[in-house]
Amino acid sequence: MAESNFIDYVKILCRSGKGGAGSAHLHRAKYIPKGGPDGGDGGRGGHIYLKGNRNLWTLIHLKYKRHVFATDGQAGYENQSTGKDGEDRTIEVPCGTAVYDAETGQFLCDVTEHDQVVRLLKGGRGGLGNTHFKSATRQTPRFAQPGEPGIEKAVILELKLLADVGLVGFPNAGKSTLLSVISAAKPKIANYAFTTLEPNLGIVTYRDQQSFVMADIPGIIEGASEGKGLGLRFLRHIERNAVLLFMIPADTDDIAHEYEVLCNELQTFNPDLVEKPRVLAITKCDLLDDELMEMLRPNLPEGIETVFISSVAQRGLTELKDVLWRTINDERNRIPETMTHHDLDARHRQQDEDDFIFDTPDIQDDEILPDELPEKARGEGRMLGPDDQEWRDEYWADDYRDENADFQVVSDPDEA
Repeated sequence: MAESNFIDYVKILCRSGKGGAGSAHLHRAKYIPKGGPDGGDGGRGGHIYLKGNRNLWTLIHLKYKRHVFATDGQAGYENQSTGKDGEDRTIEVPCGTAVYDAETGQFLCDVTEHDQVVRLLKGGRGGLGNTHFKSATRQTPRFAQPGEPGIEKAVILELKLLADVGLVGFPNAGKSTLLSVISAAKPKIANYAFTTLEPNLGIVTYRDQQSFVMADIPGIIEGASEGKGLGLRFLRHIERNAVLLFMIPADTDDIAHEYEVLCNELQTFNPDLVEKPRVLAITKCDLLDDELMEMLRPNLPEGIETVFISSVAQRGLTELKDVLWRTINDERNRIPETMTHHDLDARHRQQDEDDFIFDTPDIQDDEILPDELPEKARGEGRMLGPDDQEWRDEYWADDYRDENADFQVVSDPDEA
């Protein structure tokens, strides 16, 4: 069977550029034997950005391009000329992508809106040239500041689909059938368990040309938190849904028990899911008449609104849409603008991605000064290395000071 194109979990290696070294050049010209220091500052290293793109729905483009490296800043040179800044790298991701540290699982940032730009890794600051260190008592500084090193980090990108309604149920509960009937989505439908192997999204039309988004995920079974069936891998896609629609077939022996099993599995995955508003749909009601449905009502779970539907007979679908629309637009059910994010749980990690080993060449220190620069641009005098002196923030150029934390959200990469 061909590998699916839907990739929602990928591990990549990112590296921001190192800052260019400042120049220790001393001015020399005809009739000016002792012109003094005129070394320029080094350019900053390139940043790594994340940018939301609503036209993407999977991370497959990153599965085959796992290395994202920004370029280094060039060294400064004579006449107080600043070196060229390193080129930034922008990673386009689907809206709803969360980023975690691959080593610790710590949550770093997320991208939820189209064209939202987040700075993931900051490039190294360029070193100051020797002109910054001249004074009345030190008129000929023969040293300059080295560039700040870049940051290398392996990160995990995890896609969480954004939808208004998420379908939750056991295999063969009729989730895909419902999605295919009330939307234009065409999920795979068959009479066996685990027909759906990847999430599907559908746009459900409503009255007065309105609509909402519905997400169908693979079915879960009792013990999924222990790895049975497809496990809880795809439950991440309903974490950002406004409403959860539980679907249980009418021919189930104990509807209340199956509902409790589903709730327990959700709570095991993420306790916050228990607080989401819910609607219960009893499916395959074309097998029942009105008398049998009335007999089932006393045995239904308490505290949840219930609708009897049949996707095949298109029975009760209008009532279901009304209930979902009313629940979605209830002010009490609004998704908060500031969400509480959790670190990546070890149980939810994909072993094949976590075991991926990056094979990249090490960057040598002599690459700080590029070969294409003119010979006199490399400076004269001694260049101090990082081990020779610890440079405090006060010695860095004011333009490169950043009081904000990492992962700064910006509207335009040039404004960062």
